Amino acid sequence: MFEATTILGYRGEFEGKKFAIIGGDGQVSFGNCVLKANATKIRTLYHGQILSGFAGSTADAFCLFDMFERILDGRKGDLVRSVLEFSKEWRKDKYLRKLEAMMIVLNKDFIYILSGTGDVVEPEDSKIAAIGSGGNYALSSARALDKFSSLAPKNIVEESLKIAGEICIYTNTNIKTLELE
Repeated sequence: MFEATTILGYRGEFEGKKFAIIGGDGQVSFGNCVLKANATKIRTLYHGQILSGFAGSTADAFCLFDMFERILDGRKGDLVRSVLEFSKEWRKDKYLRKLEAMMIVLNKDFIYILSGTGDVVEPEDSKIAAIGSGGNYALSSARALDKFSSLAPKNIVEESLKIAGEICIYTNTNIKTLELE
């Protein structure tokens, strides 16, 4: 199975301005081998208004992206309504319920984790979410840096992903980020 990890989403307010950032490493693994070290697993959706990233099976992740993007277009970019519709549609299709991928979707106001089993989870703090093999490392790092540092949000995402890349064998430090201005 292909593994495509690690993704970190972060939203909030910094210096009086709302922000949303997503970052991901570049590693795609096949078993215990690195298949690709510079993959892009993050992208914008709905005319650049929504950030997204995936972890897990690449083919399944593209299926998730396509389905969610279709719903998002139908809901005119309304993220909350789109994630609820996503969950409802998911339950109707037996094939889709077994996808081995997850996504993070966010804008400046909301952040959600979408699973390959149709679950929609809003992070406990409604601010930071991480998925993939190195997700817990990146999440822990981001929470600590958010709470105890004065780093800019983009630096928090990059440093947290670097820490995950130094710990998790399925994550590297070839980091890419996207921001909503």
